[in-house]
Amino acid sequence: MTLEFSTLFSATNIKAIPLTNRIGLAPMTRTSATPEGLATEDMARYYTNFAKGGFGLIITEGTYTDDQYSQGYFNQPGIINEAQIDAWKQVTSSVKQQDAKIFMQLMHAGALSQGNRYTTETAGPSAVKPQGEQLGFYGGSGEFALPKVMTETDIQNVIQGFVKAAKNAKEAGFDGVEIHGANGYVLDQFLTDYTNERQDEYGGAIEKRLRLSIEVVKAIREAVGVDYPVGIRISQAKVNDPNHKWKGGESDAEIIFTKLEDAGVDFIHIAEPNAAAPAFGESGPSLIELVKKYTDTVVIANGSLGEPNIAEALLNDGKADFVTVGKAALANQDWANKVKEGKQLEEFDFQKILLPQASLKEFEVKPKIEWLGEGMVCGPDGNCN
Repeated sequence: MTLEFSTLFSATNIKAIPLTNRIGLAPMTRTSATPEGLATEDMARYYTNFAKGGFGLIITEGTYTDDQYSQGYFNQPGIINEAQIDAWKQVTSSVKQQDAKIFMQLMHAGALSQGNRYTTETAGPSAVKPQGEQLGFYGGSGEFALPKVMTETDIQNVIQGFVKAAKNAKEAGFDGVEIHGANGYVLDQFLTDYTNERQDEYGGAIEKRLRLSIEVVKAIREAVGVDYPVGIRISQAKVNDPNHKWKGGESDAEIIFTKLEDAGVDFIHIAEPNAAAPAFGESGPSLIELVKKYTDTVVIANGSLGEPNIAEALLNDGKADFVTVGKAALANQDWANKVKEGKQLEEFDFQKILLPQASLKEFEVKPKIEWLGEGMVCGPDGNCN
């Protein structure tokens, strides 16, 4: 290993979980589970390939959390019953044999759902039709449906779904969980002013719009214990509104990040098209810098970090503690090993990667993805980067 990447390859911890380096696989949508939401042997091989390739941490695709409104896509994996728990065990066991750690991302699609085996309706904070159109690549077509307004009971069911899913992930052998609070999914829908028109304790001022995320974090923390890693993924960009910015600028960022830290998260995973870009306007600090400014939690950066020199500089400058890679990882499942050994990286070629009928068995092959720009490679759930 050359000294120029010494920080990337330095050991670190998230909570008490030791990591061999500071390189993670970003969560990326696959829709490659069975119709019943079961992880497959092909999925186990897929995730294990990255562990063999030197990634210290694997973060899974978004995994649905209940049998009501959480599923976003047909053939998305779930973590809500014993069969799904058992299916994921083959994945966690295989990855851990390669001396890597694996976290599960817990996802509730809310109003952005375009394929749910449990219901034909969608639900969100308010009766606001999501912007944009569904992705045909994942079986959707036309505009998103107008969601039903979540009742207080529905909201409590969302929280309890996340809690049960986190406990199930722990039982399945995952080393930690990441709450998907980004990219336009249900927690982000509550946070966003134009999708949340509620007049109750979950709507209005940003503190109220953030309330559901805080309650989810606190409930999961209580359920899994103080020693189990719990983090959250946050973004301004949405899969259906990639240019969205928080209206309150840095003031909103301060409230969001400090309250999430107070709620008990062990890391905040920022997903933006370019991790180092100014968060608001053409100058100023990035979102990762604002997390560093206002919290003492672990900061994971995602977005335009496939060039190792950029990732190394970000870590050396103290702007983040860890990086995740998506697009470059799709082109180089052994990205970490290649960087460590000074080998040339393959360029990302969208035409080669985008093989709609490719099975994961062929990957070394190519997973199903949507190219939405750097930091937005992956699937419609915005899991990418």
